[in-house]
Amino acid sequence: MMHMKKTLLFLILLHGIVMSQISTSDFYNDYEKYKDNNISNRRFGHEVIEKLVEKLSLSDKVVIKKQGESLNGDSIYLISIGTGERSVLCWSQMHGDESTATMALFDIFNFLIADDRYNDFREELFNNVTLHFVPMLNPDGAEMFKRRNALDIDLNRDAARQQMPESKILAHLQDSLKPEYGFNLHDQSTYYTAGRSDASAMLSFLAPAFNFEKDMNAVREKTMEITGYIYNELQPYIPGHIGRYNDDYEPRAFGDYMIAHGTASTLVESGGWKDDEEKQFIRKMNFVTLLSGFNSISTEKHRGMGTDMYWSIPENERNLFDLVIREVYVEYRGNKYIIDIGIKRNEENTSDYKSKFYRGKIEDIGDLSIFHGYDELNGEGLTIKKGKVYPENFATLADLKKIDYISLLKDGYTTVVCDSLPDGEYVNLPLNVTRKKDELQGNIELDDDANLLLYNGEKLKYVIVNGFLFDLGTNKLNIYNGIIYK
Repeated sequence: MMHMKKTLLFLILLHGIVMSQISTSDFYNDYEKYKDNNISNRRFGHEVIEKLVEKLSLSDKVVIKKQGESLNGDSIYLISIGTGERSVLCWSQMHGDESTATMALFDIFNFLIADDRYNDFREELFNNVTLHFVPMLNPDGAEMFKRRNALDIDLNRDAARQQMPESKILAHLQDSLKPEYGFNLHDQSTYYTAGRSDASAMLSFLAPAFNFEKDMNAVREKTMEITGYIYNELQPYIPGHIGRYNDDYEPRAFGDYMIAHGTASTLVESGGWKDDEEKQFIRKMNFVTLLSGFNSISTEKHRGMGTDMYWSIPENERNLFDLVIREVYVEYRGNKYIIDIGIKRNEENTSDYKSKFYRGKIEDIGDLSIFHGYDELNGEGLTIKKGKVYPENFATLADLKKIDYISLLKDGYTTVVCDSLPDGEYVNLPLNVTRKKDELQGNIELDDDANLLLYNGEKLKYVIVNGFLFDLGTNKLNIYNGIIYK
């Protein structure tokens, strides 16, 4: 009998040791095992969600309930896992073009229904917590990859009136589930930095206010505790790349609404990361963020830690460009001046909303020493000029595709003339296309399309086409697309 008691005690202790060894680093290191490869591109519509939800319904661990429909009649689902007393509500893609967290949620579903070394962790999690997920609140916006819904209403400014069916669903879930915790999952501008640093804010957090005075109460303090805990857990993986949103009260926003109605709701914003165009690494960090949060909610590791860690998160600053050219000469009326140029490559939808193209713009000119770029070029000693238009006309795009692009770029031509312009707004070429070349002449100006040349004396060193930099010394083309000027 004594031997059995000792054995039982050993097993209990061993179970506790195994549980305590599951940490954020495990989620980070094992992520690839759970990544859902059915989604690899940020642009996907409700049809993809339907297929993934249908596949998920085969698991006996999850409960899936249709909560209603969008304005255009697409189903909005609630996916629930666990039976614990503490309730958590996560919702993603309230804005249709903010899909990073939606991808991560399906990775998390794969993790939660798996059968592997995390089984003890899952058992404890499901016993302590009930997890609820709305993986795409705005399917109509997602279909057109735009922020707002089918009626062009920003759902995150409809928490007060609750006019839209999508907003009513979310408000109803808060009222019926009364979740203790929430995660409000968004994408933010890629041009935010974490504080005044040069580091992109890959993730940003916020414990929203519940009134204009930004008062504290138990719910907001709890939100700051869980957010501060997550922030500290993520530091080893993306140090310096986490920011904090401004906490001005917005009574029309659902994050503020949730806090006011008793849910400790953390805003999670996915920003930018160099060379992560489809946000796949940021997707991974969403996976790590949420599982770290669930772990802490289950074990209450964050409780009592106070708010200091939260307030230590540097506040977001909008200090980034895609490309900064520093200290170049510009000539004007016979004189030379030293300037910096900040370029942004704005992502735009194609007409069918299924793909994208970029339009590179000169966003700022002057002293940009307090700003930073994902890419930067030291232009000291170089002179910058506007790109040239090739003097000979091409009849069609087919004729244009036969030319030697690199030769034209080396001669400083960033745009060519085509008598018959193709449909659309862009071409899959490292050159722009126009019919009216005279409109592209003149001085470098703010808000111009970014087609530029950089010379060292008389020698051309760099060409910028539509905001993309081409180094003539390498001959490696990395220009995503050209623009069609009609």
